[in-house]
Amino acid sequence: MGITVDTIEQGTVVDHIQQGMGIRVMDLLGIDKNYPHRVALVMNVGSGKSEKKDIVKIEGILVSEEKTDAIALISPNATINHIQEGKVVKKKKAELPDRMEGVGKCPNPKCISNHQDVPSRFALDGEEYRCGYCERKFRASELV
Repeated sequence: MGITVDTIEQGTVVDHIQQGMGIRVMDLLGIDKNYPHRVALVMNVGSGKSEKKDIVKIEGILVSEEKTDAIALISPNATINHIQEGKVVKKKKAELPDRMEGVGKCPNPKCISNHQDVPSRFALDGEEYRCGYCERKFRASELV
């Protein structure tokens, strides 16, 4: 027996989220119990690409390019679908960005970005991100 979730007229569907990471995607997007529109989180759904996946449907917002790429920190294979009038009008695969500002948090507790009101800054350096302040390197998953 399948699960049926209503279609949305305007908003975003984040599909192919790594199993169990749907809640973290919602946190990254600032979706919480006070969000005024409909939201659907479906977890552990069967997938042709992977064994299981999560899906998040969010009515009322179109996820920005910056946030789309930040989703890749949590789930590198996620797909972001913009929905207008009930139809997909744009589809983008989340990709790790070369540079990020104001997204993520430096895991180094001594980093200045954790003690002063400055936006976080990271640059992709090989397979890790280098903090623009303390210069330490971290895996993408450590930044969110």
